[in-house]
Order: sequence, then structure tokens, then C-alpha cells
Amino acid sequence: MLKTIKSLSTVSRAEFLLPNLGSLIMGLAWGATPSTSIGDLVVLIILSFTIINVSSAIGAQANTLSDRKLDSKDERKKQLVEATNSFGANRLKKVLIIEFSLTLILVFLFMSIQQKPILLILWIAGICLGCAYSLPPTRIKSRSWLAPISLILVLAVFPVLFAYYTFTAKMNPFFLLSLTGLALTVYGVIIPTEIRDYFGDKAMDIETMTVRLGLVKVSFLGIILLTTGAILTGTAFFLEWAYRDHLWLSVFLLAMPATVIFVLGKFKKLHSLSKELASSKNQASVAEDIVSLSTHNPQWIMLVTQTYSIMSIILLISKFLL
Repeated sequence: MLKTIKSLSTVSRAEFLLPNLGSLIMGLAWGATPSTSIGDLVVLIILSFTIINVSSAIGAQANTLSDRKLDSKDERKKQLVEATNSFGANRLKKVLIIEFSLTLILVFLFMSIQQKPILLILWIAGICLGCAYSLPPTRIKSRSWLAPISLILVLAVFPVLFAYYTFTAKMNPFFLLSLTGLALTVYGVIIPTEIRDYFGDKAMDIETMTVRLGLVKVSFLGIILLTTGAILTGTAFFLEWAYRDHLWLSVFLLAMPATVIFVLGKFKKLHSLSKELASSKNQASVAEDIVSLSTHNPQWIMLVTQTYSIMSIILLISKFLL
């Protein structure tokens, strides 16, 4: 039983729990108001986080099923393939159907109680796009420029909007600015992961955006997206605090450039290695350096996203205590 649970957890990509928590925190921080009772707030947080997490697991499981044969050829994804085989592909398909059905019922009830049809619309759009990203015949992940757009929507826009509308029905222009910044940041920090998979994807004729643009252009794009995203998000928090006469809280924003500059240093190293690859006689060695460096990307993602989450927590606290 324990082995089955562990296998399902691996296939469902339990490591996405923290990024999902970040989506909830950001939506909560911008959407919650002091007029909401603590009891109602706790219930809404639990329901929203449950729906976001189960939906994320559905997308991850669909991706695992569709990529099982391809992942079996990648030594770095050996654990994922073994977990899928251990749990059983047919059983995983049944679990997917059950999860989808129960979550649909939960979202429908949640929407009805909250009287917010936008919640059901956002969930359906997100879950459909998440499955279409991996599953044939659409398989958006192999359709070049469509892949990053769908990733941005599924990983950033839809979850944060869902959490936001859980707590409010109004739209805040500063929130939209922060969400735009987050969307750019999310794809910016995902790019090194695509760089890590570049050589395998190219060998298998999988045309991701990274394969299409090439390592030099896409690594530079990552620098631009991460920088722009951080500026927009930081500006959104600054304007929100200025509007609420809590401008002194902007001192906490210094954590953002400190974190982003550190990660940008790694991105610039990838960019330099990518340029070196094009002119190097020992391409195999440079390619190995690129893959080795880009494997540290999960830590870079954690640094950036957790910094954004801390800013959101400070915003949330300021709403209730200041």
C-alpha cells in the first residue's frame, strides 16, 4: 500500500506542491479582504488549494502517461517511468477519470456556493489546456510557440486567477500587473529546464520553442523574461502599498532584485556556454556543461517563486494588521 501511494505521488509530481502553494498565496494576498471572517477564510483556502493541487496532479499524470515511452529513454526520468510502471498505466487512467469527476463536482458545488461562474470557467479552461498540452492528438508541448503560451496559462495565470476569484469578485489593476509579471517570470525560469532537455528533444525531433530558436536565442530570452517579469511584479507591489499608504513596506522589495540578480547570473552563464557551443571544437564537453548547469534550475525556480510568495505574504499581513 505504501509503495502504491509513493508511486502515485511520484507520478503526480508532488514537488509541484510548493509552486501550487505559491499560486494560492498570491491569489489570496491580492484577493482577500479584512471583511472576510477567519472561519470563512480557512474554508476557502482549503477548498481552493485542494482544487488547485488535484488539478495539477491530473495534468502531471496525463503528461506522465503520454511521455512514458519517451521518458524511458531518458536516464534522468528513470524514477518517473519506474513509478508509472509500478503503479500501472491502466490503473492510472482509472485514477485520472475518478479525480477528474470528483474535482468537477467539487468545483461545481464551490461555484454554486460562491455564486461565481468564473471559477468553473477557469477550472475547465485550465484542466482542458493542461491535458491538451500532453495528450494526443493536440499535444501542444511539441507545437513550438503554442507550448510556452499554454504553460504560462496553466502554471501561472489560471491557478492564480482561480485563487484570486475565490476571495473576491473585483478586479484590481495592480493585481493584473503582478500577474503579468508572474506569467513572464514563470516561463523565464522554465527555459533552463527546456535547455536541459534540448539535446534529447532535438534528437527525437520534438520541436519545442527551445529547439526552434536555438540555445543562444532562448537563453537570452530567459534573461529578458525574468528581468521584465521581476520589474512588473515589483512595481505592482510598490503601487499597491503606495495606494494603501504603506509605502514603507517597499523596503522588503529589495529581496526581489537580490534573488533575481543571483539567478540571472546563472542564466548568463548558460547564455555564454550556448554561444561557446556554436564555435567550440569540443561540443560534447560544452553540451555536458550546459546540461549539468541547467539541472540546478529547480533551485533557481524555488528561489524566485518563494521570494514572490514572501512579498505576497507581507501584502496579506498588511491588509489585516495595518
